[in-house]
Amino acid sequence: QVPVVESGGGLVQPGGSLKLSCKLPSKSALDYYDIGWFRQAPGKEREGVACINSNDGSVYYADSLKGRRVTISKNSAANTVNLEMDSLKPDDTAVYYCATSQICLSHNFLRTENFNSWGRGTQVTVSS
Repeated sequence: QVPVVESGGGLVQPGGSLKLSCKLPSKSALDYYDIGWFRQAPGKEREGVACINSNDGSVYYADSLKGRRVTISKNSAANTVNLEMDSLKPDDTAVYYCATSQICLSHNFLRTENFNSWGRGTQVTVSS
């Protein structure tokens, strides 16, 4: 198990921006593990958002987010993997989780069973 901690959630207005961070415990962990972001809205299944490969930096996004402005990136100095999303809508409201993996190889791998160590999540509420 690898402790990961999400931060940055809160209340945002429709059309606003989401900026979340997933902090890993060390540089070695950041270099070793792929990191994914997931979200779970009330009454719905947990769904993948994006993941980043630790080896080559490749990033992958869920098909459900096509047409959306979303970015996953790594900040090596801070030992974090960040998620940014613009033009938020009320249905973006969810608990957002980050998790470690070893197989972030395409958007098809954005499945919960491919991710191992999960954070506790951070709530994002999009409402006016």
